[in-house]
Amino acid sequence: MPRINALNILLESDGKEYLAELYGKTIEGVQKALISGSMKNMDLSGDPVSGTVEAKRFVNATPKNYGTARTAGKGDAVQAKPVTVAIDTDREIVEELEQKDVRLYGVDGVLDRRSANHILRMAAELDNAFFAAAAGKATVLNLSAYKTISDELEAIIQECETTQNDFVDGVPRSMMHLVLSPKYYGMIRNDLDKQTNNANVNTAAEEFLVWHGVRAYSCVHLPAGCNYLLMVEGAVAQPIMADQYTAEKIPLSNAYGVELFYHYGTTVVMPDLIFKPGVFTKAATYAAGTQYYTEANGVYTAVSITEFASGTTYYTMA
Repeated sequence: MPRINALNILLESDGKEYLAELYGKTIEGVQKALISGSMKNMDLSGDPVSGTVEAKRFVNATPKNYGTARTAGKGDAVQAKPVTVAIDTDREIVEELEQKDVRLYGVDGVLDRRSANHILRMAAELDNAFFAAAAGKATVLNLSAYKTISDELEAIIQECETTQNDFVDGVPRSMMHLVLSPKYYGMIRNDLDKQTNNANVNTAAEEFLVWHGVRAYSCVHLPAGCNYLLMVEGAVAQPIMADQYTAEKIPLSNAYGVELFYHYGTTVVMPDLIFKPGVFTKAATYAAGTQYYTEANGVYTAVSITEFASGTTYYTMA
């Protein structure tokens, strides 16, 4: 009975090596499956085992007149804004394999089948958490005045492109990511297909990859009600720790457990470089539990209030 003997190999060093190889395939697969994988902030310091890591944003240098440092006797201090990322979400996938199933599929087949599914489920959860955090901190823009999806997306891209503050002096489009719901991705795809000057577009291909110099993705993991997000690479940090697969005999049974444990945290590092669309209406009265926004130069900012302040106009987002 070679397949049942194969179960015993899992308890020996050869089996552990196989599981280590399987774990390596799992980590690689997660990175490929994640839409958010290429967008994450990887400049993190600290030991994840401690439970937290830290991301830093450095303030842009300020040019001054020649001799300023000599007169002051020192140069300007390098200013940085630290953001702590807590690895505070602990998850597991634990499944049991009865020996009957092992006889039907073989140990290798069962592990491969389940590891592939574990990859997809872990990737989906990480994507959901990543984009939920991004959408929750995004700058909301009222783009209802634009009549076409092309004009609307170009407007939000330009909003990001022209961002200027202590940390940013404009953003190159090559650093931006446009993540769209399938509906909005399809609208852009249809627009590209219909334009005669885009005759070189392959309509049989699923992806068009880049739109107006910005990488574009179709994503089913955006939060409900969010049609698309525009963000700069590194705007969100999501460190992940995963333990390798183990297969072990369950005591007092004829079953084996296949287990994956992983831990992660998700924190927005650059909220000023994440944007999303919204439709706003003026609020006449205050109601507890409602999210309100204030507007300045077409940009809507979420505010936490317990009552309306005199002279301030508040909005709600549909």
